[in-house]
Amino acid sequence: VQLVQSGGGLVQPGESLRLSCECSGSTECMNLMGWYRQAPGKQRELVASIAFLSSPRYSDSVKGRFILSRDNIENTMLLQMNNLQPDDTAVYYCSVRNKESNDNYWGQGTQVTVSS
Repeated sequence: VQLVQSGGGLVQPGESLRLSCECSGSTECMNLMGWYRQAPGKQRELVASIAFLSSPRYSDSVKGRFILSRDNIENTMLLQMNNLQPDDTAVYYCSVRNKESNDNYWGQGTQVTVSS
C-alpha cells in the first residue's frame, strides 16, 4: 500500500485548507481510511474516518468544521478543514487499515499550522 498526501500549509484562524490522500498498490485501499493528527508533545489522535460505502465519522473536536469524503473509484480521500483554529495545528497523517495486522498503513504526514 502506498499513501501519498498533499495539501496543508499555514493559514490564519478562521481560514480553510484541504488535505488529500491517494491510496494505491493494493486492494487494502478499500479498507477503512482515516486522518490522524499529532501536535507537538501530544499523542496521535484520530480526526475522522470513513469506511467503504459508509458515512464519515468525526472526533468531537472537528465535528461541524471538517468534512471528509472518499472516492472509491480513484481510492482518494479528501479532508476539507473549515474554520481552522490554532488547536488544529499538527502534522496530519492519512491512514488505511491493515486488516491482517489490525494496524494502519500511514502516509508521509503533512504540516498544518494555524496562526495569526
